Amino acid sequence: MDVIQNRTCDIIIFGGLGDLALRKLLPALYYMHQDGHLCKNTRIIAVSRDMISYELYKEKVTQKFASGFEDKTYNQDVFEAFFKRVAYVGIDLTQESDYEALAKVLEGYEKNERVNYLSTAPSLYGDICTNIDKWNLILPTSRVVLEKPIGNDLKSSQVINNQVAEHFQESAIFRIDHYLGKDTVQNILALRFSNMLFAPIWNAQYIDHIQITIAESVGLEGRWAYYNNYGAMRDMVQNHLLQLLCLVAMEPPSTLNGDSVRDEKLKVIKSLRHIEGDDLKLKTVRGQYTAGVSGTQPVVGYSEEDGGQSNSNTETFVAIRVDIDNWRWNGVPMYLRTGKRMTDRYSEIVIDFKDVPHSIFPKGGVCIDSNKLVIRLQPDESISLFIMNKIPGLNEGMRLRQVELDLNVTAGAPRSPSAYEHLLLDVIRNNSTLFVRRDEVEAAWVWADKILSGWESTGITPKPYKAGTSGPSSSIALIERDGRSWYEK
Repeated sequence: MDVIQNRTCDIIIFGGLGDLALRKLLPALYYMHQDGHLCKNTRIIAVSRDMISYELYKEKVTQKFASGFEDKTYNQDVFEAFFKRVAYVGIDLTQESDYEALAKVLEGYEKNERVNYLSTAPSLYGDICTNIDKWNLILPTSRVVLEKPIGNDLKSSQVINNQVAEHFQESAIFRIDHYLGKDTVQNILALRFSNMLFAPIWNAQYIDHIQITIAESVGLEGRWAYYNNYGAMRDMVQNHLLQLLCLVAMEPPSTLNGDSVRDEKLKVIKSLRHIEGDDLKLKTVRGQYTAGVSGTQPVVGYSEEDGGQSNSNTETFVAIRVDIDNWRWNGVPMYLRTGKRMTDRYSEIVIDFKDVPHSIFPKGGVCIDSNKLVIRLQPDESISLFIMNKIPGLNEGMRLRQVELDLNVTAGAPRSPSAYEHLLLDVIRNNSTLFVRRDEVEAAWVWADKILSGWESTGITPKPYKAGTSGPSSSIALIERDGRSWYEK
């Protein structure tokens, strides 16, 4: 077992009764405990504003905990042993005096490294950092983990980052993007930089275009108030989609350490062509779902969700053609797409290679499809390479078909670790490679703000699309205008 020796930690989860803590963080820590990835004396301290007892906290966790284990690996005995690591502290995060209760729980454990996980609204980040500093709860080995969204534009992002930076060095700040914790996302680095098969052809000479899609079949799930202030551009494109694009498009880093990788990602973001003026209508699509059918169930439209407003211009769908102005990718369009209430839930990256320069096969009888590398991130992680192959048999002439080579090495594994397990383990190890640096965040906002302000100034409003479909028809026109089509498996 890969026990992290000499990394005994106090993992402090601010927002310990929140949805993220109950659905993602605590189950991830449970698995890390089960698999031997936590030091014996590592503690987990849940902090929330509810002034409840440890026993009641455990009861609340238990009510939501077991149901989250779809793979049926939950074990009550393991949970009981795991929960002995857990303490609970109820405090008002905005009140300095309340932090005395947290200080008492941490007293005597100054030799433990401290991981402060801020699973709260970003508006509380500054208060939390200020108050733990005033109570001398920040040690030289302390780290802080920030969940997105960090602001809703460049200016508000800078305010939040400045507040945190008053108390933590940049090297101790871990801005999390859970997509970067997925095994298949990390495998992009392995595919690109450890295989000579792909390295020479990963450029504009051989690749026709790239598609990145994050599709969700669900609606807002009670998050209307939050989502209406952000929308798909801020909630998904500015962070998740751009981070995936960076891993696909970046130059080889000199090493796998945090700054080498993030330096190359930053170069990609700074090379993104700004979209403004007439290009806003040609290269971007905003959408908002209306009533329709999700699966087999009728569902309401965005404006009819809880707390909805019929005049809201918040987008639930975005499609964008992105151009990267550098030597490697000149002339290669990158198509980004994300939306809620779409046909299916899936996330994938499609690398579409150029056609062969000349076909030797008879016209009419053979259709040669382009090679594709398809990296599926969810619901099932997989990597597939599509190539042309002869159809077996005594056929007249040469008949071809496209076949799929399955490159998924995790098939048949009993359980694939979650993204949060990977990332929490990296925080404990103090490995920042898969986390987002401040200059990345700000460069991404500079690019995204141009589009957001352009939509507002030119009056580009969301196009309607029925729930349970693939988005507005204008998103199909966006890619077909270039003579291409969205990949649909």
